[in-house]
Amino acid sequence: MNDGTDYRAILASDTPLIDVRAPIEFAQGTMPAAINLPLMNDDERAAVGTCYKRQGPEAALALGHSLVKGDTRKARIQAWREASLANPNGYFCCARGGQRSHIAQAWLKEAGVNYPLVKGGYKMLRQAAIQATVEQVQKPMVLIGGCTGSGKTLLVKQHAQGVDLEGLAHHRGSSFGRTLQPQLSQASFENQLAVELLKKDAARWVLEDEGRMIGSNHLPECLRDRMVQSSIVVVDDPFDIRLERLREEYFDHMWADFSAAYGEEAGWKEYSEYLHHGLFAIRRRLGLQRFAEFTALLDSALLEQQRSGSTEAHFSWLAPLLNDYYDPMYGYQLEKKAEKIVYRGTFSEVADWLNR
Repeated sequence: MNDGTDYRAILASDTPLIDVRAPIEFAQGTMPAAINLPLMNDDERAAVGTCYKRQGPEAALALGHSLVKGDTRKARIQAWREASLANPNGYFCCARGGQRSHIAQAWLKEAGVNYPLVKGGYKMLRQAAIQATVEQVQKPMVLIGGCTGSGKTLLVKQHAQGVDLEGLAHHRGSSFGRTLQPQLSQASFENQLAVELLKKDAARWVLEDEGRMIGSNHLPECLRDRMVQSSIVVVDDPFDIRLERLREEYFDHMWADFSAAYGEEAGWKEYSEYLHHGLFAIRRRLGLQRFAEFTALLDSALLEQQRSGSTEAHFSWLAPLLNDYYDPMYGYQLEKKAEKIVYRGTFSEVADWLNR
């Protein structure tokens, strides 16, 4: 039995964590298998923190007990009891394995459940995650490059040694890259990555050739440094195949996702705004005249999609956007890495090469 100090085993096995920190702390950084059932809410924690600074630990502890009592205390203990019985192999976790997890543990014990805690709390788990990433990224890695719509993410996802950085970041990396899942905090993204690396523990890594940022998340410096030194395989697929992939991912699937999440009417508004926002984000690079032309074509395509259900009209602006903007930009970036390219081929040829 893990005594609450084998942090890597806790992370790699997706061990359930009952995180009793306040919601604001949880939002700033958490582990993938954690659920937030706080001992104190944000306001209570803030009041206790102020009291601690002004009057010391004993007064702060007394205030905490006066704030969390009666029905509030009963409700929180009941939530921990249900979670602990549903996850008997889990642990309590607070910021540093201090008073909050010990208090939660003692109160739950009074309710008849013995439940262990992570010694050192989130802080020690976070340190273990950072160190694990540093070590794991020292292994050999190969990057998959190629123009937008080449199926790079699909190749990563279907490979046993692949790590889908965009999936972990909840973002596809381009100006149209947002998904319906909100992006995590930077610390939570890094923790997700560490857990993925620990779980796979591959002999080498297969990753997409990414920039420093994926939406609002940036890649850890140790990973970025290794990626800059790594070999690249490039997917060269025909333009029409790339267009079809993009149509499926950015129009068919995104419309279905927005519709499922918001309903038909509100979903259409969200979907339309998502496409407009993607274009607007690159307006300066396109030039204002080209941006206006593409926006007019997008509006026409949306009317046609609404009328007929077909997303093919979006090719009217997507094809020139690839030709005039995305392809030249990626070609320029790839040129600077030419000496690192070890193979080029179609999607299926690159898949075969990676499996060899």
